[in-house]
Amino acid sequence: MAFIDELKIHIKAGNGGSGVVRWRQEKGKDKAGAAGGNGGRGGHVYVQAVRDLAIFRKYKHIKEIVAENAGGGMKNSMHGKDGKDLIVEMPIGSVLTNLVNGKKYNLLKDGEKIMILEGGRGGLGNEHFKASTNVRPKEFTGGKEGDGADFYIELELVADLGLAGFPNAGKSSLLNALTNAKATVGSYEFTTLEPNLGDMYGFIIADIPGLIEGASQGRGLGHKFLRHIKRTKMILHCVSLENEDVVKAYKTIRKELSDYNKELAEKKEIIVLTKTDAVSPEILAKAKKSLAKLNKEILSVSVLDDASVKILKDSLIKMLTAE
Repeated sequence: MAFIDELKIHIKAGNGGSGVVRWRQEKGKDKAGAAGGNGGRGGHVYVQAVRDLAIFRKYKHIKEIVAENAGGGMKNSMHGKDGKDLIVEMPIGSVLTNLVNGKKYNLLKDGEKIMILEGGRGGLGNEHFKASTNVRPKEFTGGKEGDGADFYIELELVADLGLAGFPNAGKSSLLNALTNAKATVGSYEFTTLEPNLGDMYGFIIADIPGLIEGASQGRGLGHKFLRHIKRTKMILHCVSLENEDVVKAYKTIRKELSDYNKELAEKKEIIVLTKTDAVSPEILAKAKKSLAKLNKEILSVSVLDDASVKILKDSLIKMLTAE
């Protein structure tokens, strides 16, 4: 099933209950006094962050989510029942934009809960209007309508390490080697059409679909997935040794990241030369020497070599732990 990372849905809080006109019943007295209760409050709407990227799927075919309406006031001055609050679960990293007022809500931590819509206030029963000059009030007010709005919801993955690079740079294979992920691997470009996540001893690694020159302007898979690297703590820039000019390959993708968001250029970055098994030691050494001028941390790996994978994994854990 396709990965869903954006939604548009109408969300509405519950309506408040109406107040009522009721009279106290006493023996021998008709309408002994006002006793109409107030209406209840409509249910509020909250969003809560959960560790489930697939949860967007359950909202895919839903056009509206509505909290419970409140009950009306009752006799004997009894308050109407409040509507049940609604909690809408969203993946960590979700950004919700209220399209009515433009307000944004960011869910950054597991379990974080934010109220996005208020339930309507309850109306007033006739007892509220009782006064010395109005001993038999017949006034009451209706409940207020709950807040409602269309929301645009997009997901920006929150990960410790984001894998970036050209299509077929070995990112998915590397993710599988470093974690327990089972990302699809192929010998053709754009094998990865959606972000994949893996867990490396508690550190989350995100494999971002391959970028090409012009991605920040919408070429290839475009910038649809570039937002998923904005919140990563560190970027692991994968450069395949199949590239004749590894410096040019690196700078091309680096430019796309910077053009999309200047903050990406400021993130800590590690260059990993992949597919070392495809070249000679001399070519590997030459590539490292040419990249050394960039003053970046440079590592290398072959997913076919368990020893090199272990060395890379240990290095990454050490770096992430130091952050």
